[in-house]
Amino acid sequence: MTSESAPIRVFLVAGEHSGDQLGAKLIPELRRQAKGEILFSVVGGEMMAEQGCPSLFPLHDVAVMGPVAIISRLPRIIRRVYQTVNEIIRFAPDVLVILDSPEFTHPIAKRVRRRRPGIPIVNYVSPSVWAWRPGRAKKMRGYVDLILALLPFETEAHRRLSGPECVYVGHPLIERQDWIQSLDASETSRKLNLKGGLPVLVVLPGSRPNEVTRLMEPFGKAIGLLQRSAGPIEVVVPAVNSVRTLIESYATRWPVRPHIIEGEREKFQSFRLARAALAASGTVTLELALSGTPMIVAYKVEGWFSQIMRRLITASSAVLPNLVLGEKAFPEFIQEHCTPENLAGALLPLLKDSPERKGQLAAMQSLGEKMRLPTGQIPSGEAARHILGKIKS
Repeated sequence: MTSESAPIRVFLVAGEHSGDQLGAKLIPELRRQAKGEILFSVVGGEMMAEQGCPSLFPLHDVAVMGPVAIISRLPRIIRRVYQTVNEIIRFAPDVLVILDSPEFTHPIAKRVRRRRPGIPIVNYVSPSVWAWRPGRAKKMRGYVDLILALLPFETEAHRRLSGPECVYVGHPLIERQDWIQSLDASETSRKLNLKGGLPVLVVLPGSRPNEVTRLMEPFGKAIGLLQRSAGPIEVVVPAVNSVRTLIESYATRWPVRPHIIEGEREKFQSFRLARAALAASGTVTLELALSGTPMIVAYKVEGWFSQIMRRLITASSAVLPNLVLGEKAFPEFIQEHCTPENLAGALLPLLKDSPERKGQLAAMQSLGEKMRLPTGQIPSGEAARHILGKIKS
């Protein structure tokens, strides 16, 4: 650790909003745990700015998704990479922390390592080397000194793949569990005027237009089949603003008119209210599991990309809770298996007090125990402890 008389200098780089959220939680923990003064320089967004750390440039310059979007913005992204590297060299941090977004943050880390090999580099959020392109793990050893993993199985994955040192610091959702459990689901029930006694199905077709476009039709047909077997149900669809209009357009063809809601509080209240969930694969499956909502998971990609994904993906499951548990506790229907008949058939027992439902509830209890940190720290606090530990004395 640096001398107490000299301020600790930390540079944080985020490439999208998820990294901005992590950085915003990390900053106060670093301040709390640091011995003496700590100075920050960041590439981030509004949430880090609220912590008194304005960004070197607007996050939306680099926060793009998908190959087409990246290609169209490539000249600007490249300029921002070099601008960030130059600022890191000028700032001379005691530690560089790259937050998720490997397409943006890893080129920065590589260039910093070449120019200033003495700066420790910490990667907060492991790339999904356990799912695809596993060779990245070994390559990261050349420019990453420590990986802070959000999922417990990632430490073993990096050991197996000869990646950098990797420690589990906990998923940010752990910090929200008490809040989730305290939510009064009846607020959402009253607000939506749900019919008492009818089972509630929460449906999550994704947060990106291409996901919504591919999943809304089979999801709607599955709901129709489910109604024929189970009787009337209420359907709630939490949506992010960017795809709400698209969801509403597809939902007009559904046999049940869904209640479409927005906002984090309303989303988690709907999870607590729901008897079961039908969800696209992604982080939302962890949110559902930690909320105690039984689920089935589906995903579908088409065209040339689907063929590439089939060759590249090596993970045993597309569902994060299944990977954490090491078993397929939550049914998943990928590609040609994502049919209305399969989805409805797997949802039906979850609406009843069935062995399938009880099995999922037990699995969710086990998941919470596996993801809990043995230190008693919150994830951002554990991350801060490891980051400060990498600073050379």
